[in-house]
Amino acid sequence: MNEYICPNCFANDIETFFEVKNTPVHNTLLLDSEKEALEFPKGDISLGLCKDCSFIYNTAFDPSVHQYSEKYEETQGFSPTFRAFHKQLAETLIEKHQLHGRKVIEIGCGKGEFLALLCDLGSCDVVGFDPAYVSDRKPSQIKGNMEVVVDFYSEKYQDYKADFVCCKMTLEHIPNTKEFITTVRKSLNQSEQALVFFQVPNMSYVLNEAAFWDIYYEHCSYFTKESLTHLFEDCGFEIKDVWTDYQDQYLMIEAVPSTKMKTSSSHSLEKTKSRINQFLEKDSALVQKWKERLKEIKEKQLKAVIWGGGSKGVAFLSRLGIHDEISYAVDVNPYKDGKYMAGTGQRIVSPSFLAEYKPDIVIIMNPIYHNEIESMLNEMNLYPEIIDL
Repeated sequence: MNEYICPNCFANDIETFFEVKNTPVHNTLLLDSEKEALEFPKGDISLGLCKDCSFIYNTAFDPSVHQYSEKYEETQGFSPTFRAFHKQLAETLIEKHQLHGRKVIEIGCGKGEFLALLCDLGSCDVVGFDPAYVSDRKPSQIKGNMEVVVDFYSEKYQDYKADFVCCKMTLEHIPNTKEFITTVRKSLNQSEQALVFFQVPNMSYVLNEAAFWDIYYEHCSYFTKESLTHLFEDCGFEIKDVWTDYQDQYLMIEAVPSTKMKTSSSHSLEKTKSRINQFLEKDSALVQKWKERLKEIKEKQLKAVIWGGGSKGVAFLSRLGIHDEISYAVDVNPYKDGKYMAGTGQRIVSPSFLAEYKPDIVIIMNPIYHNEIESMLNEMNLYPEIIDL
């Protein structure tokens, strides 16, 4: 036993297993200068494993350092690959759950892109909640009614009724996971037929791939299928489906309110421990491999860029302590153009910048975008060495 209390089940048998010191506390804020980026606040990561529900979380997390506002630029919607996935997901959920004309709530709606898809494709009556929403980026013409509350979702909004509640890539930012899902469950007391859909990063994928670039301060909560199922059942939901998507990077769950309090016995602590051990064995070697490769790039005076000016890029650059080995991070999001990477200070540039820069090496932060990126490079008559993380 120790002083840590699991926010997922309130047990107090936590084992810490992985640490990263002095990492940027935000990965996707728009930073206007290299100086601001280099001086950006940093915090520590100390991942702990709950031996009761197999939940993984940052025991050193301090929520007071976070600033979710219009400067928070998280959208992936400028990628054709991601847009296709987003649209397909919206269409699937609308047809699967017959959401046409129904009331929908999205918790953590970001810039409202998925909310707008549900509204437009399903003629849904939608309400989103997000403190980082930017109103002038709302699509001009959509079917149905769309409202966004520029605030965190909390108990004070429990009177908003819905047939379908979705929450994508938000729960991993919330430290008090059980309290939060309990709040969602209470809000459905008068909507027993409502269905909830949550999407989070898949921690099993991160552990299996030793993807250290997917561990960063903004994400304080890390879920496997077992710990996510445990959380929802413990908070009064019946699980309808759990699956992965986006090349196993995303973990999805569908559930309905239930009056039967049940805690899943399916979670496997040993399975998670085994994945952690494999991750730890691979992590040091992978970090060393990248440090040696980047040293070689610098010695040979090769021009290398990373493609991906978001969370993975910040985590990758910060963990390896990369500065002048790489000068630029490329991103298709025009709102990031001319901004800087938190912690290490690389300037973020648009893909068109590469036509003049002519990089020798492009390191892709997410391999799912490989074909999209290679096509863009070839259209500019660029044929650099491409390395996928």
